[in-house]
Amino acid sequence: MTEEKQPSQLQSQTDTTGTDDAPLAEYRSTLPGFLGTIDNTISRVESVLLAVGVLLMALNTVSNVVGRFVFQNSLFFSEELNRILIIMITFSGISYAARQGRHIRMSAIFDALPPRLRKPLMILIATVTAVFMFGLAWYSLLYIQTQAGRGRVLPSLQIPVWMILVWVPIGFFMTGLQYLLTAIKNLIEKDIYLSTGVIEGYDDSEMEV
Repeated sequence: MTEEKQPSQLQSQTDTTGTDDAPLAEYRSTLPGFLGTIDNTISRVESVLLAVGVLLMALNTVSNVVGRFVFQNSLFFSEELNRILIIMITFSGISYAARQGRHIRMSAIFDALPPRLRKPLMILIATVTAVFMFGLAWYSLLYIQTQAGRGRVLPSLQIPVWMILVWVPIGFFMTGLQYLLTAIKNLIEKDIYLSTGVIEGYDDSEMEV
């Protein structure tokens, strides 16, 4: 008899078809106390940003097409708005992908190691990745400050350019937190976790719930 896994403890698979088609449940962190609260908060922020971004992009694109072919007049701000939404979706998406354990991994050496060595290596990988993400968040924040000092604005919307870039450090920071929580998860749990909610493994017979 195999142990049933909770929605927040899903296992990684080589074939992701079943994973992509599986029904999505609301994320509930299994981290204790304040760490779980942070994890759940990041999950909700990701969900809102991605949902709002995709819906607004679809609405904006459809409205622009209707305006162009029906009223012979495109939305003058459509391209700039989509550019803003693409930045928001992209940098919210890297945090979401980290939570789902979906980032590309070069795992040949990792997979060849025994579990007692894979565990500390996963902790090291998650920690180093978190440091790099926090570093990128810091440098992107400095870049935004530089852009703000230049005073450039978007031609159509007249929005300062630095405002459309605020999603970059936010996305990097959330991703860094996600990898940091993954390292902590591996420290306090006996299993090996690719993220706070995905257990490392390649069992094709298991089913996510």
